[in-house]
Amino acid sequence: MIDLHTHSILSDGDLLPSELARRARVKGYRVLGISDHIDYSNVDFVVPRLVEACASKGNFEGIDVIPGAEITHVPPRGISRLAERARELGARFVIVHGETLAEPVAPGTNRAGIEAKVDILAHPGLISEEEARLAAELGVLLEITAKSGHCLTNGHVARVAREAGARLSFGTDAHRPDDLRSWKEAQAILLGAGLSDEEIKAVFKHLEELSTR
Repeated sequence: MIDLHTHSILSDGDLLPSELARRARVKGYRVLGISDHIDYSNVDFVVPRLVEACASKGNFEGIDVIPGAEITHVPPRGISRLAERARELGARFVIVHGETLAEPVAPGTNRAGIEAKVDILAHPGLISEEEARLAAELGVLLEITAKSGHCLTNGHVARVAREAGARLSFGTDAHRPDDLRSWKEAQAILLGAGLSDEEIKAVFKHLEELSTR
């Protein structure tokens, strides 16, 4: 199991990175990405702390833990520079908190995240076909999510991505232990979104490629 969309106490999660990794390992994970929420107020604190935690051999055992960042509720005009800053500080992947129906995300966030060439556009809500085509062109993964509320548009995201040729990812958006998902649970969510077995394999191939680059 590979999951690059999780959160620790460095933003609004319940667990230390080491606790989150242990819970994920027991759930069957082999790769865990911790992508705590950032904006311009905390990027210089959060990303270096995650990088330090992930570099410490004593923090984790039996699981590969990767530092990332999720740009959250930042006005569209500020997304590109913040993504650059997160990478400068050592984030190995960058997510943008997309235009989910569950929260009042600023219109234009999906497009700004795609144009910034972030790695994953999380829970992109009612993403347009034009935006999905742009994501396909720029190599941005569109997320199928396990998170309650955010998952309401999984079927739409899967359909639009297929029509546009955009690649998909899967993320739990885990904030607490019960949010983590086993491989079988993830597979069921992806099947429920309308993906075929071959498309599900492709989702985790995309995550594998992102986690090892």
